[in-house]
Amino acid sequence: MKGKLIYLIGDLLILLMPKKAKKLAKTGMTITDRNKITLIELFMRKSLLKKVEDKSDYNTLSEFHKAYWKNKGDDFFTATDDSFEKNFLPECSFMFDLLKNKLSIEEEDFNTLVEIGTGNGKVLNYLSEQFPQIDRFVGIDLSENQIIRNQKTYSKNQRLEFVAYDAFDWVNTYANKNMIFVTSRGVLEYFTESKLLDFLQQINRLGNTIFVAIEPNGVNHDLNANTGSEPYGYERSFSHN
Repeated sequence: MKGKLIYLIGDLLILLMPKKAKKLAKTGMTITDRNKITLIELFMRKSLLKKVEDKSDYNTLSEFHKAYWKNKGDDFFTATDDSFEKNFLPECSFMFDLLKNKLSIEEEDFNTLVEIGTGNGKVLNYLSEQFPQIDRFVGIDLSENQIIRNQKTYSKNQRLEFVAYDAFDWVNTYANKNMIFVTSRGVLEYFTESKLLDFLQQINRLGNTIFVAIEPNGVNHDLNANTGSEPYGYERSFSHN
């Protein structure tokens, strides 16, 4: 009953303030800062997300997420600046020990590592230290503001490149074989299932590549019962199987 009332209030607010609702969707609402978002916006957010999810309009849902990371990603990365030390190093760095082992038995050299959703660039900088044999490290992110910051922060590391780009478009335009692709702690979850499949096929067509994906799943996603993808959590991003 409480949930229905929240959605009803949200629907009414959208009807009364359509411009405000449109702006909220356009600027991004994936992750909310309770100190900056109003109660009206929270009600609208609930309703906007439910409307597209009820219609299975996952393309629009994905566009909501894209708008957030493009317009507000730099704010998120500033607020979570210590996540590299607190989360990535203790929980994820072992994956790159496995990558080192794999590269040691590869017959061909991999000359470029591409991080999709590079954020504050700490992971990419770390990887450039861990893999001295790789010449080029490219960090892609939707946030132009964050990319500009990264270019200044890591200007002395000549092996790093940072570009503000949609990953799908970058791969389609610039990717080649003998590249390593990395996502770290939540990037592909903002792709729809169909977009993700297209993206992986795109990379597969390049030839010899490696993909290291560190991605979350919804705790209630029954991977045996639902072999596809489904929205999950507060963000309503996609849990992929």
